[in-house]
Amino acid sequence: MILNFSFKLIAAKGKLVCYFSLYKTYRVVSTAPVDVLWQKLINLADASWNPLIARTNVPRGLIPKPGLIYQVVTRFTPFPIQFFVENVRPGELLSIRVLAIPGMEQKITYQVESTLCGSYISYSVTLRGWLSPFIWWLIRPYSARVAAELAQAAERISV
Repeated sequence: MILNFSFKLIAAKGKLVCYFSLYKTYRVVSTAPVDVLWQKLINLADASWNPLIARTNVPRGLIPKPGLIYQVVTRFTPFPIQFFVENVRPGELLSIRVLAIPGMEQKITYQVESTLCGSYISYSVTLRGWLSPFIWWLIRPYSARVAAELAQAAERISV
C-alpha cells in the first residue's frame, strides 16, 4: 500500500489558495488467471464486486474504450456520477476519470499483471481539489476493499 498526500497553501493576487492531492495504491495477489481478472474488470455492466458502485447504465457486452462516458450510481448517493474512460491497454490497464462535483477530481487506475506467485491487481486512486480530504474520509474504508473484492470475484469464476 502506497500513500502520498500533499497540501499546498499559495498566496496569489491577494488570495489564499489551498491545493490538496492524494494518491493511494492497493495491490492484491490472486490465484485467478489474468484473463479472468481482466474480463471481470472490463464488464462495466456488472460492477457488483465493487463496494463503491451500486449500478451502471452500461449495456451488457460493451467493452471500455478511451473516450467512453457512462453513468454510475454509487452506494453513497442516489444520483448518477459520470465516469470517463481515459486509457485502456487490453489485459493490462484501465484508467477512469470520475466527473462528479466541482472542487474534486478523481482518477482511478486498475492494473493487472501476471507473476510466478499469481496474478496481481493494483487499484490506484488519485484525488485532487479542495474537497478531496472530505471525500477521502468518506470512501477510504470502501476503497481499501476494491482490489480484494475484484480478486475474490474473479477467483469464484475461475474455480
